[in-house]
Order: sequence, then structure tokens, then C-alpha cells
Amino acid sequence: MKRTVLNVAALFFGVTAFSQNIQTVTNSKGPVLGYSSDSGIKILTVGGNKFKDLNKNGKLDKYEDWRLPVDERAKDLASKMSIEQIAGLMLYSGHQSVPAPADGFRAGKYNGMLYKESGAKASDLTDQQKKFLKEDNLRHVLVTTVESPAIAAQWSNNIQAYIEGLGLGIPANNSTDPRHSATVTAEFNEGAGGQISLWPDGLAMGATFDPELVKKFGNIAAQEYRALGISTALSPQIDLGTEPRWYRIAYVFSESPELTADLGRGYIDGFQTSIGNKNGWGNKSVNAMVKHWPGGGPEEGGRDGHWAMGKFAVYPGNNFQNHVKPFTEGAFKLNGGTKEASAVMPYYTISFNQNTKNGENVGNGYSKYLITDLLRGKYKYDGVVCTDWLITADEPKTPGGFAGKPWGAEKLNIAQRHYKVLEAGVDQFGGNNDKGPILEAYQMGVKEHGEKAYRAKFEQSAVRLLRNFFRTGLFENPYVNVEETKKIVGNPEFMKAGYEAQVKSIVMLKNKANILPIKERKTVYIPKRYSPATFNLWGIYTAPSLDFPVDINQIKKHFDVTEDPTKADFALVFVKSPHSEEGGYSDIDAKEGGNGYLPISLQYQTYTATEAREKSIAAGDPVVAPNVHDRTFKNKTSTVTNFTDLLTIENTYKAMNGKPVIVSVTASKPMIFNEFEGHADAILMNFNVSNQAVVDIVTGKYEPSGLLPLQMPANMATVEKQKEDVPYDMETHKDSEGHNYDFGYGMNWSGVIKDARTEKYKK
Repeated sequence: MKRTVLNVAALFFGVTAFSQNIQTVTNSKGPVLGYSSDSGIKILTVGGNKFKDLNKNGKLDKYEDWRLPVDERAKDLASKMSIEQIAGLMLYSGHQSVPAPADGFRAGKYNGMLYKESGAKASDLTDQQKKFLKEDNLRHVLVTTVESPAIAAQWSNNIQAYIEGLGLGIPANNSTDPRHSATVTAEFNEGAGGQISLWPDGLAMGATFDPELVKKFGNIAAQEYRALGISTALSPQIDLGTEPRWYRIAYVFSESPELTADLGRGYIDGFQTSIGNKNGWGNKSVNAMVKHWPGGGPEEGGRDGHWAMGKFAVYPGNNFQNHVKPFTEGAFKLNGGTKEASAVMPYYTISFNQNTKNGENVGNGYSKYLITDLLRGKYKYDGVVCTDWLITADEPKTPGGFAGKPWGAEKLNIAQRHYKVLEAGVDQFGGNNDKGPILEAYQMGVKEHGEKAYRAKFEQSAVRLLRNFFRTGLFENPYVNVEETKKIVGNPEFMKAGYEAQVKSIVMLKNKANILPIKERKTVYIPKRYSPATFNLWGIYTAPSLDFPVDINQIKKHFDVTEDPTKADFALVFVKSPHSEEGGYSDIDAKEGGNGYLPISLQYQTYTATEAREKSIAAGDPVVAPNVHDRTFKNKTSTVTNFTDLLTIENTYKAMNGKPVIVSVTASKPMIFNEFEGHADAILMNFNVSNQAVVDIVTGKYEPSGLLPLQMPANMATVEKQKEDVPYDMETHKDSEGHNYDFGYGMNWSGVIKDARTEKYKK
């Protein structure tokens, strides 16, 4: 009987159902409305148009009226929200996995039980999600791993249906870190790979030197994100790669301020622009949260700000302004109608001695000088500012541990940290699910500034946050059609475009005697690659392995394969750039009486830092290491975990006895080539794309066109002597053919590339 009533309603009111409880209403000259029949939401008809009565008061409020300007709607809704509701809007969830695992920081339960025991569907909400959505009023959810695109879409719909009938009917703004790169490499791209189009990311995209390609990626990625129920991208990362040892340099575009600005602009335009919409915004748009203000690249000694060991960014070259340029000249000056990135994330780091107002050295998310005076004041940015994840949580027990990152505010309690962040001018707290500390901070603000002033401050943040909901059409229809999701995400057209972009990102550094391409069916020797047992910087263990580094069955389509180098016509060796397991700090060294700090090496052979800085520029761990006042690692020694890659190249060269050796390097940062370049007839460098793309270059299916987005240093001495904040300040490797591995260098079949890209982007 109920079904009959719904069908009659469909006939008279233009209502159609595309899932069990989600219905849509079509406006002849306006947006399609989507709502859950279980939420209690009614449809209002005003002047022949349909509107959702989200607060169920029986009348059309301004924020419910899709005809009105975004700011008018956002201000109306903010004025109706309680402080508890605004506090929830200021939260950005910790990492969510669909379904939730049994342990780790993404863990969750279903009716008090682990997923496998609960009988729950993969798309069901966890107990923890229901709590932070309902009790803490959280509306910004960070999605990581998903079982499948369809499950992700269903889960997103379940969230929207769960909260639609609560309070003022504010939907969820789901987000993701980058998920289109070829492999997962860290917690900030956990959702990468899988059933989605795979593209170059970071340095790989930078190596294309092609802003239009990046814009095309943004447009395709946005379509896939919206099909997954995701409306905010926690990207792009437009820090400058001026410090070659930095762990996160793999995810930046380049060390060039100009190239990075252009690629960042293309990326954001692609994500945020709904083609055909007058002002660029629409229900196909994805908000871009650009990071990390004011540039996280110049980390002292290359150590990263996720850990206390890397809390300081330093500027020995007085080059702060160049690190700001990708924001002010790129992210905030878009070509499309959306005009600027909708959100900004400051990095964890303390931009050491850059506060010219009062000299305060605190993490960028705590800095009123960087957020209010510069970003808001000087550069007139009025979008959302969201902290990086967990900056208000307590720090770990040692500078090398992984926990909260309250750099510069270590001695404050959690509520006081929230208050300092709010006073800095920030709108939102990344990785915080609990509204309690925000409410405590609010009371501190009331005490200092008065209820009226602090209520107005909270409403101002709410307006900024709500704009990104209204602009992307979430209030009208936050639901996705699961069947459409299956067709859109990872479809063949998108996969092909991503793969071709991967190929374009590969840089040919050397091609002695034009050994490449090899189009004939020859016999190839591919040595297995040994990967030692390691712990990554998050303490996760990986067992040792000895495997072929590429799908041998794919190789056999082009060449005959032998495991005997004496029978091979040529060798193809796959290696990875040198990897320092400790990331620049060792608890063992600290326990043995040292300061804990070690060099980060970019070479395979054991390295001793004889040319390192005598005394560090910055230091200070007032809680966990109060006696360490110097972070120098001069004369200390380190050995990378994958030193056997060098042995593989050397032994292959020896075994081939004069026959050609081609080396393919998958790099996560710059590296020292002088250890092995003389043993290679050809060198192909990629920045974490598929090995199949490398093979397609080798066979001549594609011609290489990538250019180095970073300098490749001649030795570790030049790495130690360069300044963390200055681009292009290293001596570069010169190979046996007389070519310098400098910024913008790359080869095609005709030789060194000189084209419009190399002409435009010069050192």
C-alpha cells in the first residue's frame, strides 16, 4: 500500500526513486533535489519551484532557497546554528575506512562488534561515525580506503540519509587525500590505487611540465570523486621542492615557483570548475584544499614536520617569498570562475624566525602572523583555513615518535591549543572528532572578547565553511546514484587518459648510442629485486622479499626472457632511489648519548656527513628533549635500506660483459647518480608510476617526453651545502655523454628536449 502511495506521488509531483529510500524531485528551471524518505524531510512548493524543508518548520528559509546567492544562504544558516552545531562544523574527522578495520587509527565497530563478526554491510556506518555525526555535529568526513566504488557510494548515501533529518539538515562534505596515484605510499594517500583511474602524482605530474594536462586530470578526478560521494579534495600539495632530502618532496610538483604555480592553478581549476556554470561552481565541482601554507618544503636537514624531529622549516637563503608564490600567483589566481582555492591547509612546521611582527615561533597553524596578518590581511584570502591533522593533540614520547604535532604549543593543554588556533584565524581542526575542546576554547574567547564578539567570530567561520557546501550543491542533493558510480569511476576512457599521462611523466636521462628504443624481439635479462625488511616512518613492518620488479608475462609479450645474463642481448634493471629508514632521527642514537639526529642520504653507499652544518639553525623540544639545543648531524654516518640496488646494477653490468644495460629508477626524491651512471647505457627515471609505462617507453610504443622537475645533485657535499629554501642551488650530475641532470633536462629519441616548456620554465 505504501509503495502505491509513493508511485502516485511520483506521478503528481515528479518524484522518482533511484534506491530503496532515496528520492529525487526535478525542478523545470532549477536543481534536482535529492532526499531520503526516511529522514522526515518534506518538499515545499513555492512559486512553482520545489525546495527541501530541511529544518522541518513548514516554511522556506533563506538557506533552503537555491535561488539566492551562496553568501546570503550561508549567513542565514550560520545565524540559526547553535555554538555546538558550529563547533561540529569546525571538526574534520580522523581517517575513515570503508569498512572499518579491527585496529589502527582507522578502526571502528558495528553495534559493538568488529566488522567481520557483526554481520554488518561494508557500507554501514560504524558506531564511532554515528557518534561524531550525531553527538558532535561533525559534517566533514575524511575517507581513505574503500572496498569498491559502489560500496563507497552506498556508504556516502548512508551518511547523508543518517544526518539529513537531524537539526538543520546540514549534509556531509566528504573528502579524500590524493587517491589517483599508482600506489599507496603513506597515510596521506591511503586510498590510492584500486578501482579508479591511475595518474602521475606530485613530482611525476610535475615532470610533464604541462598545466593543461594537470587541468584535464582535475576534471576527470572530480567526476570520479563526485561519483564516490566526495566533494572536497585535500590537495594539491604546492610546497616547493627546494630541500632534496625532504620525505614529502615526492608529492610536490617542482622546485620552480613558476611551474608549481601554473600546475597548481591547472589542478584547482580542473577540480573546482563545473563546466557550463556561470561562476564555475556547481554539482560537478570538488572543493580544493591547497596545502601547505606558507610552504612546507624547506625542512631543516630534510626531516619532516609529521614528527617533532622535523618541526622546523628554515630559510637560510631568506627566500620565504618564493615559497608563498605558488599560493598567491597560482592557487589564489585561477583562470576559471571559482577564482581561488576554496580552502587552505597550513603545514605542521614552525616557519623559523619568519614572524616579523613579534618573533613568535609556533607551528604554522598556530601563527596569527601567518594566518591573519599575511593570508587574511595582506593576501585578502577569505576561504576556509583548516589545520593539518592532529596539531592540537599531545606529542609523542620522543622526537621520532608519531602522535600529535603541537609544535610551539607543547606546554599548552588541548583546549588552550584549540583557542590559540582559533585566535590565529583558523576555521577548522583537522583530525578532530570531538567538539568538546572547541566549546572550551569558545568559553575562553567569551571571557576575553565577550559573547557577542566570539559568537560573531564563530559565525564567520561557519559562513566560510558552509559556502563550500552550497557551492557544490550538497544542500540540494548530496546523494549519488550507485549504478552511475559503477560506470564513471575507473572507466576505460579515464584509465587510458591516466596511463598516457603516466607515460608522459617518465624522464629519459641517458641514451648512449641510441640504445633505446628496442623494437626488435630480443632476449632480455631482468634481475630480481631484493627488498629488505623495513619499518616505515609510521612503524609499520614490511617483510623482506626477492621478486621480479615487473610483470614478466607482460615483458614476454615484447621480448624473450632469460635468467642467464650470458644469453641475454640486453639487461633491464629496475631499482628505487635510496631510502633512509630513520628519516633523520634515531632513538638508539639518543639513548646512546647522542642528540638523536642522523643524516638523510641520497646515495646508496654508506654516507658520512663530513660537510654538514656545524650547528643547526633551529632546535627545541621543551617537553620530550629539553636538553637538545643543537640538531646537527655533522660527521655522523647512515646507510640506506636499499643499498643492494647498487650492487644489482654493478653485478648486472659485470655479468653483461659489455652488452647494453638499461636502468629504470623509481624515485621518491632526488638522488646521486655518480655511483652507477657509468654502468648504464640508458637511464629512465620515473616518480612512482607503473613499470608497464616504463616498458612501453623501452619498446618504443611511446616516446619519452618528461623533464626533470628537480635538480639531481652531483654528490652529497653539494646537498649539504645547499640552502633548504633556495631552488636550483646544487651542482648537478654530469654524465658520460656530457649532459647535466639539471632542472628541465630530459631526452627524447632525437636527443636533449628543447621545446616551449623548456623555454618557458627556466632556472
